[in-house]
Amino acid sequence: MSDYYNSRRNKYLFDPNSTEPFKVSRSKIDLFMNCPLCFYLDCRLGVGRPPGFPFALNSAVDTLLKKEFDIHRAKRRAHPLMHAYGLKDVIPFTHEDLNIWRSNFKGIRYIHKPSNLLVTGAVDDVWVNSKNELIIVDYKSTSKEEKVNLDKEWQIGYKRQMEVYQWLFRNNGFKVSPTGYFVYCNGKTDREAFDAKLEFDIDVIPYTGDSSWVDDVLPKIRACLMADKPPSSSVECDYCAYRKSSRDVQVQNKK
Repeated sequence: MSDYYNSRRNKYLFDPNSTEPFKVSRSKIDLFMNCPLCFYLDCRLGVGRPPGFPFALNSAVDTLLKKEFDIHRAKRRAHPLMHAYGLKDVIPFTHEDLNIWRSNFKGIRYIHKPSNLLVTGAVDDVWVNSKNELIIVDYKSTSKEEKVNLDKEWQIGYKRQMEVYQWLFRNNGFKVSPTGYFVYCNGKTDREAFDAKLEFDIDVIPYTGDSSWVDDVLPKIRACLMADKPPSSSVECDYCAYRKSSRDVQVQNKK
């Protein structure tokens, strides 16, 4: 393993002897919620889960949506989708730090002093209503025949994502609406031909978040990182199940 890789890996690992706030992103918090062992292996020992394939089309949709909403933001007017879904007093929010909040390598940040954790998250968009409440917005894209919703069990990660963002903005001194929105794009497959373009149905789905769990889980994350021994895995973790099955097979074949 190269010295460069080692230095980069060690830079992002938790050091129990350090007094500096340890950075945990919104996705790392979700990792802990899904499986404490995978989180510990990643952030304490430097063994992360295998990376997934990049969703280039999803990223393209996100980029184009940001450009589209920014056109209306510059003119301080509502996007037609807002009117279509009855959000008559809502416009895109204008702030000098918006691009920082959107940046994956920066995002909006807050040091949670009880746990000494630096929590970060990169939002897709922020709107504002007539009460001067900020509305957290997340873009999602997929392609399926049924109408998109937030009813699937695995979409708890989407909801936690929204709630962490709401928590971050509140702790940065902003007045935040409990209701955020998912701008959900569903690629159409019922067209006769591709014709070098992909069309979408777009739904704006409200979600009323409750971020009270964030303050409760951060000390648990700190305690997990401080432990000398790894925690137990989640019974529903496919990654841990694979590792165990792989070890069992190897041990069995050695007999």
